[in-house]
Amino acid sequence: MNTLKAEKRSKDVKAKRLRREGYVTGNVFGREIEGSIPVKMVKSDVEKLLKTDHKGSQIMLEVEGQTYDVLIKEVDFNPLAGRVDEVDFQALVSNEKVHSVAEVVIVNHDKVADGVLQENLEEVSYKAYPSALVDKVEVDVEGMKVGDTIRVKDLAIYKDADIDIKTDPEAVVVTVVAVHNGVVPETETPEETEEEAK
Repeated sequence: MNTLKAEKRSKDVKAKRLRREGYVTGNVFGREIEGSIPVKMVKSDVEKLLKTDHKGSQIMLEVEGQTYDVLIKEVDFNPLAGRVDEVDFQALVSNEKVHSVAEVVIVNHDKVADGVLQENLEEVSYKAYPSALVDKVEVDVEGMKVGDTIRVKDLAIYKDADIDIKTDPEAVVVTVVAVHNGVVPETETPEETEEEAK
């Protein structure tokens, strides 16, 4: 598990100023923390961490000598500035279920038998104890063909007794559609559907 160092920050210093000075701001909250702990982290440390960990990942956060087992709860990316502005963490308690997300990772993308793969879901929402947290779920699409669909209920994470899935079990994760004249249909209009039904 990766560790990130952070320092407590004073509420008197504006987050904007800290970002100009090369910091990413954030907050640590949790059942055993009164209110929340405002923190600042060195920007390069955060960027390095986010190469391997992301929203939903479990890491160790070291705040001035005290280490917290935390979940990366929110990552606030500023697309205009091309940087991360804020990262919020939830301190974990071993006997408390937390709400998190697992990123959907498609594998064997190039081994779809025919048709075009459409990805409909980027993450699966769930609740679990800290010991059962997962930050990604792999979906193997090798051999899928036109008409094949994988739903949330087909995923390994759905069958895990330690995880309570919050996303609709019937939600489509990936599906394979036919290509018409080299164009993938976005959504068919009712007229097109009626024509095909004739």
